[in-house]
Amino acid sequence: MTGELTYRRVHDAPPELLFDCMTQPAHLTRFWGPTGTTTPLDGIVVDLRPGGAFETTMVNERDGSSYPMRATYVEVARPHRLVWIEPESQGGMKTTVTFTALGDGRTEVVTHQTNVPEAYRSAEAQAGFQTSLDRFAAYLEGRTSWPS
Repeated sequence: MTGELTYRRVHDAPPELLFDCMTQPAHLTRFWGPTGTTTPLDGIVVDLRPGGAFETTMVNERDGSSYPMRATYVEVARPHRLVWIEPESQGGMKTTVTFTALGDGRTEVVTHQTNVPEAYRSAEAQAGFQTSLDRFAAYLEGRTSWPS
């Protein structure tokens, strides 16, 4: 059985910056994955086009075990929408991230997942995903300057 999950966050940054953070390995390596994991730069593949690969390998900081994620981009519409499918997940989990400018320098980011396997819908898994969103927010807040 698969289901759906939706996460919403508002960040004090423009959609273009948030989109770039979600699609550039130099940014992704700083926050991708739940607390207690790292995602080494050499384990990130981003071929930013429909049909292109999106791959990450998260490493557990305690025991060194690794968690590969293999996906294919379905839609790339900078800075508004990013969609990928993880074909190896039961049912092919689809993640859609939308970036909506709120008009005051802030952006709402909505992550909507469909065909979510039951294991990913557990309270523990959702709490872990929330920590990855927290890490993203902390990364954004900790930046003093951004590349142009």
